[in-house]
Amino acid sequence: MLSFLRINSLWSPTVSAFSPHFSKPSYPVAFISLSSSHPIFCKSLRNPDFHQFNLYQCQSKCSNLSPQARTLHVNGSGLSIGEIHVILGPMFAGKTSSLLQRIESESCNGRKVAVIKSNKDTRYGLDSIVTHDGAKFQCMALANLSSFKQMFGDDAYDELDVIGIDEAQFFEDLYDFCQEAADRDGKIVVVAGLDGDYLRMSFGSVLDIIPLADSVTKLTARCELCGRKALFTLRKTGDMQRELIGGSNVYMPVCRQHYVRGQTLIETTRSFLEESQQSHPVQRGVITK
Repeated sequence: MLSFLRINSLWSPTVSAFSPHFSKPSYPVAFISLSSSHPIFCKSLRNPDFHQFNLYQCQSKCSNLSPQARTLHVNGSGLSIGEIHVILGPMFAGKTSSLLQRIESESCNGRKVAVIKSNKDTRYGLDSIVTHDGAKFQCMALANLSSFKQMFGDDAYDELDVIGIDEAQFFEDLYDFCQEAADRDGKIVVVAGLDGDYLRMSFGSVLDIIPLADSVTKLTARCELCGRKALFTLRKTGDMQRELIGGSNVYMPVCRQHYVRGQTLIETTRSFLEESQQSHPVQRGVITK
C-alpha cells in the first residue's frame, strides 16, 4: 500500500537536501556532471535559451562521497531501476522549492539532472524556474513532455539520471511520460504540481500518476487569513476559467474554514453583480450631465 511520506523521505539517504552544509540554491542548473571541474556546455540541447553555466560548488562538497553513492541502483540484469516521486499541494506550499532541493541533492550525488516546466507559465521567463522565495534554476519550457527527448538529444537523454517536472498539472501527457521514463528508461522522475484547482477539483494528470509513484508528499501552506494549515487555493478574482496563471495577486492559500467562507462570499458577490447588471444595464456611449 502506498504510504504518504514526509518530505525528507524523498531525499537520498546519503546526502540530505536539508543538511546545513548545503545553502539554498540560487544558480541555474539544467544538466550537471561531476566528471569535470570546467564549465559545462549542454551541446545536445537544441533550445537556444540554454547557455554555458559554471559547475556548482557541490562538486567539492560531495567529493568525499563513495562511488556507490554516485551510482543509480541497478537490478540483477544490470539495468537501472527508475523511480517516481510526487510532490503536490496548494499554491505557496513550497512545491517548487522541494523539487529544486531534490535536484540539488541528486546533482551532489553525481547524477545528471534536467528540469522541465510548462511553457504556459511565462511569469519569470521561459528558461527558468523561480520559487516564491527567489531560488532560480534554468530549465526547458515545453508544451508537452513527449518532445523532451528530441529537444534534449538522444545521447544526452541516455546519460540523464534525474528528471524534474514543475507545474506538472499543465502536461496532458504526464502519465505516459513518467511511466516510460521510469519503467523503460530507468530515470528518477520528480514531479511537482497542484493536486486541485481553485474549485478543489482534480487538476490535470497529477493525481493520475499516484498509482505509479514510489512516494507521494502532500505539502501544506499557511492560511493567509488565520495562519493555520492551508490545504486549498482560493482565487481572489471573479474569473471563472480553469487555467488562470498568477501569483499572490490572484490566489492565496487558505484553510478549510476560510475556503468555504471565501467561496461563499465570492459566489454571493458574483450573483449580486450579475443581478445588478440585469436590473440596471449600463448604456455605453451616453453622457449625462
